[in-house]
Amino acid sequence: MRTVTSIEMTAEELNARYLGVTELQLMENAGAEVAREVASRFTPGHDTIMVLSGTGGNGGDGFVAARHLAGLGFKVTVLLVGTSQTISNESARANWEALAQMRESVRLFTVPDSELMPELKADVFVDALLGTGVKGSLRPPLLQAVRRLNQAEGFKVAVDIPSGIDADTGEALGEAVKADVTVALHRSKTDLEKTGSYVGKLKVANIGIPPEAERFAGPGDVLLAVKPRPPHSHKGDFGRLLIVAGSETYTGAPALVALAALRTGVDLAYVAAPERTAYVISSFSPDLITVKLPGEHLMPDALAVIEPLMEKATALAVGPGLGLHPETQEAVEKLFELTAKRRLPTVMDADALKAYGRFKRAVDFPLVLTPHVGEYRTLTGEALPERVSERAPLVEATAGALKSVLLLKGPVDIITDGERTKLNFTGNQGMTVGGTGDVLTGITGAMLSQGVPAFPAGVAAAFINGGAGDIVAQEKGFHMVATDLLDKLPRFIELCLSRRAEDVREITLRHKAHLSLV
Repeated sequence: MRTVTSIEMTAEELNARYLGVTELQLMENAGAEVAREVASRFTPGHDTIMVLSGTGGNGGDGFVAARHLAGLGFKVTVLLVGTSQTISNESARANWEALAQMRESVRLFTVPDSELMPELKADVFVDALLGTGVKGSLRPPLLQAVRRLNQAEGFKVAVDIPSGIDADTGEALGEAVKADVTVALHRSKTDLEKTGSYVGKLKVANIGIPPEAERFAGPGDVLLAVKPRPPHSHKGDFGRLLIVAGSETYTGAPALVALAALRTGVDLAYVAAPERTAYVISSFSPDLITVKLPGEHLMPDALAVIEPLMEKATALAVGPGLGLHPETQEAVEKLFELTAKRRLPTVMDADALKAYGRFKRAVDFPLVLTPHVGEYRTLTGEALPERVSERAPLVEATAGALKSVLLLKGPVDIITDGERTKLNFTGNQGMTVGGTGDVLTGITGAMLSQGVPAFPAGVAAAFINGGAGDIVAQEKGFHMVATDLLDKLPRFIELCLSRRAEDVREITLRHKAHLSLV
């Protein structure tokens, strides 16, 4: 049985909303499934039902279950632990208001204070007090509600998870509801099946989250990847990215990588580049820290300067603007060996991929490769078909052989570690302009530097990069340059974190004729 953590469940629900399935629809399906489970065991007109609901989304599932059970002929009482004014979830509030109109078939009570908690009497109790987001011991009046529910005689059905159970550990947070049946919504939660004394019989209910919510990149993937920032944070807590890039010809690419990483949230970005190139890079912004390397392009001798920096770095980005000098390719191979020795999370792009193609091998550290179709051919010697459905298995096989994450850039990005694969549809035809791939490298490097595993880092980076480009297209059309994306990165990230999936959808699904390529 596949399980999900609480944050993974939130991410899949957010991605479903991004795809057009509303929270109200998911809540309706969830409540209907709970009602169906109750109705399969008990008799309308004979057995009485009491639904105990909290003020969040789980409570809303309980409201829907109550409406369906009343419609089937059961005598239903709903006990809201809180007040109607404290219902925090918009969809739950809509379902409460619907119940308020059912004056003949449903009795409603509110319990704003623990001292007002009544004795509970019914044949069946539905526990919709708390969902998967609860952390820490229960507080009044929810604590009293759980105690009264456990003391009551009657069959107990928990919605998604027994109230008071930590969804990620399966542990009781002080006190928790002891259910006879738990109707897990969409998937069982991590370790939930191990807590039999609380869960009872576990049933998993389909609530209409489409498979594409897991298969396609969405704002939920950003939620999974972005590290929370507590108030007591210090400089360096959010990563130190070392960027090895640039040459006598290419100065802009390393700057784009560094600035994109900073806009994504990394605390420090060091650019190690040939000396004259480094001075040019420094002139682009005072935010850039440059390290001067000997020569006009990356050479093996420069590793003596780079290696001490690797001790400070939490991730490495290598490739953009390096050039294809034989000495540079030799230096990339030796740098790769140092990286593998330290198991330093790394993203490789552009000229580093061409060098890597000469010595490529499977790795045992987090590595993200970001080729476009041409670079993929250089890397593997294989040409890819046009359709994504035909490309994906080939890219998966390559990622599996290299034990790396491949982020194949294109009209539809393919991100895979050989076992898991996601498709990303953000971005537009204006992003064929040079430099947008360097921005992607910076975003990926920032994610890796903050400890995000390689696969979710690649998925989130692809979604964010394309989303920033879609904002630019919305404002300027397709007449963009790569630097236009930089200021849009924070805006798009924050939009995803706000969980306003419908707004993200409006921005990113405007220019998507290429969806037919799937």
